[in-house]
Amino acid sequence: MIEGITFITVEGVVEYLLPCSFQKLKDVESIIKIVDIDGRDQVRDFAEDMERMLGSKMKSVKRLAESAEDADLYHDFNKTLEFDYYNSMLVNTADEDGNFIELGGEFPLEKNKHFNNLPVNTLQSDVQVPTNVYNKDAYILNGIYWSEALNDVFMNNFQKDPTLTWQYFGSSSGFFRIYPGIKWTPDSNGVAAFDCRNRNWYIQAATSPKDIIIVVDISGSMKGLKMTIAKHTINTILDTLGENDFVNVIAYTDYVRYVEPCFKGTLVQADLDNREHFKVLVDELHVKGEGKVAKAMKESFKILNEAATKGQGSLCNQAIMLITDGAMEDFKDVFEEFNWPDRRVRLFTYLIGREMTFADNTKWIACNNKGYYTHISTLADVQENVMEYLHVLSRPMVINHNHDIIWTEAYMDTVLFATKAQSLLLMTTVAMPVFSKKKETLSHGILLGVVGSDIPLLEVMKLAPRYSSTQRCTRSSVSWQFLAWTSLMSFRRKCFVSGHFKHVIEPTNADAPDTQLV
Repeated sequence: MIEGITFITVEGVVEYLLPCSFQKLKDVESIIKIVDIDGRDQVRDFAEDMERMLGSKMKSVKRLAESAEDADLYHDFNKTLEFDYYNSMLVNTADEDGNFIELGGEFPLEKNKHFNNLPVNTLQSDVQVPTNVYNKDAYILNGIYWSEALNDVFMNNFQKDPTLTWQYFGSSSGFFRIYPGIKWTPDSNGVAAFDCRNRNWYIQAATSPKDIIIVVDISGSMKGLKMTIAKHTINTILDTLGENDFVNVIAYTDYVRYVEPCFKGTLVQADLDNREHFKVLVDELHVKGEGKVAKAMKESFKILNEAATKGQGSLCNQAIMLITDGAMEDFKDVFEEFNWPDRRVRLFTYLIGREMTFADNTKWIACNNKGYYTHISTLADVQENVMEYLHVLSRPMVINHNHDIIWTEAYMDTVLFATKAQSLLLMTTVAMPVFSKKKETLSHGILLGVVGSDIPLLEVMKLAPRYSSTQRCTRSSVSWQFLAWTSLMSFRRKCFVSGHFKHVIEPTNADAPDTQLV
């Protein structure tokens, strides 16, 4: 530091806090002020502000979780329950006579700048139910009924912290209660494909990290609809995985075939790129030959055991997903060699097709390896049956009541937003599991769902200190908001130096914040 002038170094380049053009001090002395800034104080203040802000979001989510558990505790299940609720797909929808249709009553909506100018109802939440879930099922109705208690908590949270955005409860039965209430727009086919249980925030909160080997039968008996159902089952399992999970996919006939030979004998991170890559390869599978599952089972156990021994993979749950139209034997010798007596690897079996000839063996395999057996006879059965494995893997958490709060990595959400510009807003989600506290279910470990709230990263950026002159230029310091962005998101942006002190920042796509040099 030279006396009277503060220098700031950004990525090794020294910058002056000066106006846009180099002028004599006497010419600008009346309009500028040069001060010394302690960088350590700035970082500490920024960290404390961020801690307070994020802590406030976590408290809001905790209040939601506690209220949801209490509401379920004091609710007695009623299999004949009937009541109307606001279905977000149907609200404000009238029939030919001008009368509101069932579950589609009048629901006032008003555009709100805080919610990206979307029409919302800040006095009421409403409920989205996926098209493949019956919206008047007894379990759905009972869950929606007791979760009405969350309305007051949603509003109180918003009053205590006006920076809150979307708050919600995703039920393990499939419905999604969101505040503020909105009108849900279906896709071009009129379908509400969104299922909260497939969202990364739900999966991370509901289960611990896991290693998954998907084993699929591609023998001749799997031809036609069976193979179509099997492929859809694999894709649905892949959709339940997140970046904390590891996976591989093995197909078998009379020999073992890795769908991606490059991944032979190992586990790969279940990030979006790898999941989509697996889906493409699975779609190319064709049936042939005779199915011999023992080789594939041994190969799967070897991969998982090696990962555990070497400290690779998730270092947590491990499971094999067996997708077949039947097991001719129970493979007891394989389990004795690789998995018993500890049963460290869970085995989930999916019996494909209408035939039940070998159902007993398929069920025995799952039940004797701490897994779950399910029968999938149609494409419509896939979603609900695949979800069962998440309940099994969540049981240890539920029984121990591990209310771990999770934060997702940053992502762009295209579900709620009507325009591309809105959907390009980066956000993170804070979420927390909700458990049943009823005495009769404590030993079973019942997951009721997950509560969460979205935090746009621009809200975090607003906390970053910012110092600027009255004029913009490129010969001054990079804003604190940009520095905070690069730190928080681990995104690297190159600064090209041209001449003395001049920086050009070029974000590579629309996921960058509104960055300016000051």
